[in-house]
Parts: sequence; C-alpha cells; structure tokens
Amino acid sequence: MTIHRRRFLQLAAGAAALPAAPHIARAQAYPARPVRWLLGFAAGGTTDIVSRIVAQALTEQLGQPFMIEARPGAGTNLATEAVIRAPADGYTLLLAGTPNAINASLYGKLNFNFIRDAAPVISLVGVPQVMVVHPSVPAKTTAEFIAYAKANPGKINMASSGVGSTPHLAGELFKMMAGVDVQHVPYRGAAPAVTDLLAGQVQLYFVTTPVSIEYIRSGKLRALAVTTAQRSESMPDLPTVGETVKGYEASAWYGLATAKDTPADVVERLNREVNGILADPKIKARFADLGCTVLGGSPADFGRLIAEETEKWAKVVNFSGAKLQ
Repeated sequence: MTIHRRRFLQLAAGAAALPAAPHIARAQAYPARPVRWLLGFAAGGTTDIVSRIVAQALTEQLGQPFMIEARPGAGTNLATEAVIRAPADGYTLLLAGTPNAINASLYGKLNFNFIRDAAPVISLVGVPQVMVVHPSVPAKTTAEFIAYAKANPGKINMASSGVGSTPHLAGELFKMMAGVDVQHVPYRGAAPAVTDLLAGQVQLYFVTTPVSIEYIRSGKLRALAVTTAQRSESMPDLPTVGETVKGYEASAWYGLATAKDTPADVVERLNREVNGILADPKIKARFADLGCTVLGGSPADFGRLIAEETEKWAKVVNFSGAKLQ
C-alpha cells in the first residue's frame, strides 16, 4: 500500500469518525446557497443521467439547487482539478468515477493526486457496461464477433467516450484478452459516440447501460454481452463477456467527492442525505431500470473503493502500454 493510499484511507476514515456535535449548526445550515456539481464528460451520457437523478433529489430535499455543470476534457481531469482547487466548503462537488482511478496511471503528469487531494463523500452506483454493435455487424455472440474481427483485422471501429475512459480501457482489455485488432475512435463523451454508433460510423462500443439500454430494447443496437463478472439483473438473458473470454471483467462506478479540506461535518451531512436518497424505493427502482446497482455507504467505504480500483486499473494501463501527458 502506498503512502498516498494510506493517507487517503486515513482521511476518509477520519471524515466518518469525527464527532459532529461541535459542528451541528454549521452542518444543518449547509447548504445556504446553490451547489455546483461538476461532470468530466459531456451532457447526455451516464455521468449526466446519474447526476441528475441524485442532484434533483438533493435539490428537493435540501431546498437549494444542486446545479449540474458539464466540463469535459482531458479524461475528466479538467473537472477534477476544478473541484480540487475550489474552496473546501462543500459547494463544489465532483461526480467521481472509474476514470479518476484510471487516470492516476494513464497520465504521466497531473497537477494533482486524486487520492491525496480529494475527499470522498459517498459511492453512488455501480454501472455495468454492455458490449454493443451496430446491426450491420453480422455477429450475434461474443464468439462470433471475435471470429469476425479476426477475419477483418483493423476494419472494425470501436468507439469510446474518450481516451482513458472506462469504455476505452474495457475495449483495450477485450482486445488484449481476445486477441483481436480493432481501431479505437475516441469521442468527447458518450452521447456523440452513441450518435455515430447508431449511424454506423463506428461498429463497436463498450457502453454503460443507462446510455444504451433503450436502444438495445428497441433493436437499434445489438447487445452481445455485459462486462461484469455476473449477469445483469436488468438483462438476465445476456451472457457476460467472461463466459467466452475467461477472466474478463470491467465495471464502471460513480460517487461524489469534493476538496480534501472540506469540513467533516459537511461531508457527513452530504453523505447522510445521499444515503437516504439512495434508500428511497423510487430512486432504487429508477436506477434498477437503467441497469445500475445502488451502492451508498460511508466516506471511508468510497475511499477504499477508489484506492482498490486505482491499483486494479494501473495493472491494465501498464499492460496495455497506454500513456498520456
């Protein structure tokens, strides 16, 4: 375990353990003005969908607007740095996720260290990805796709929501483990990637369920498999990639983070309110319909998830040889 990881877990545990009594007045007063909620990808994708569900509930519950602000670019690093550099008062939040764990090893130089400089607030949802193809692709199973790709090396275009994004790395992991040659085409977010996939400009996408599930149900896209270790409850008849490519697994997750020195009582207030929202049967049903798994838990729980995922994806990045500056 690295020094940064140990420090991150200590901060996360401390945020959960500090007594709230001396700060009850401040915590109850929060939020006294609108709260900014930054996304690292363009509007219309999974981060936007997940954020709007929770932010709208917080707005209704706390009486102040939680305003979604998309700030795409640099694989979520622009939005992440903006939150890390913002005043540590709980009024600037980040929709953190798998890209933050990936970027720690993908980028040769960053102006921040996410584990060191961010304060975890709460895990929100786990999101399966689906291996989808344009209907023009003749394959109807993962095995058929592998055979088709091997017969047409370099001729299949694989979309992603950006270099270093979870769909990109999920695709790279598939390429390595299945031994196929497909061309990566990065987009600035999921929405433009799906637009080109629907038009047949690209043929393959490892896309999250909230973005793809309605297109799959309507037949506009063909789902071959889910990327999780277990089959998805929302699409139980769809096999996993791992049933064909043994050992394959790639999942996305999202949560809330803020600047590291944000008062512990404010972090705890946010954590408590969001846990309540995630426990609401209507919210749980909404996420289930999108194929998402509700997570929740303490700031320390989210801190452990980030640390574990950072180590996991570092192995994939290093194995693939991908590196950005």
